[in-house]
Amino acid sequence: MKNLPLARVYQLLEPGPVVLLTTANKGRSNVMTMSWHMMVEFEPPLVACVVGGAGYSFAALRATRECVIAVPALALAPKIVAVGNCSGRDVDKFEKFGLTPVPARQVAPPLVAECFANLECKVIDTRLVSVYNLFILEVVKAWSDPAQKQPKTIHHHGYGRFAVDGEMIKLKSKMR
Repeated sequence: MKNLPLARVYQLLEPGPVVLLTTANKGRSNVMTMSWHMMVEFEPPLVACVVGGAGYSFAALRATRECVIAVPALALAPKIVAVGNCSGRDVDKFEKFGLTPVPARQVAPPLVAECFANLECKVIDTRLVSVYNLFILEVVKAWSDPAQKQPKTIHHHGYGRFAVDGEMIKLKSKMR
């Protein structure tokens, strides 16, 4: 075994696919890139996510307590990274990156038409926001695009490196 710098531990435990998180506040929609999220419950589906406290989206999410988690496929990877490298304070990221906002049913933030799945969410727990910027979201409506067959997602491994979903295998399991 060799010493691993603690600053690189996150590269080993990345929580899931890179997603887009949309918010809407005072009539203005925004989209950000997010890779710090995880499922915490199945039914109802609950998601924990970390949103940087200095970001434009953080203020909107904290104020409105609503968002959409949009799950993009590999083809959107360049846009996903570009969205994550600028602030919604300075630019309309939907327009700048050619993303199509679609009205959601149960929340004000828009869905992202180019993504293969969109999850409308409401914040249900903020007890860890002041400590860790951690929000607990309940998915209240879920959408998928049947035209996107077997989409591949990307997973952030730090320093501009991403892994792409690989081969699927099936093993016996008692879980659904």
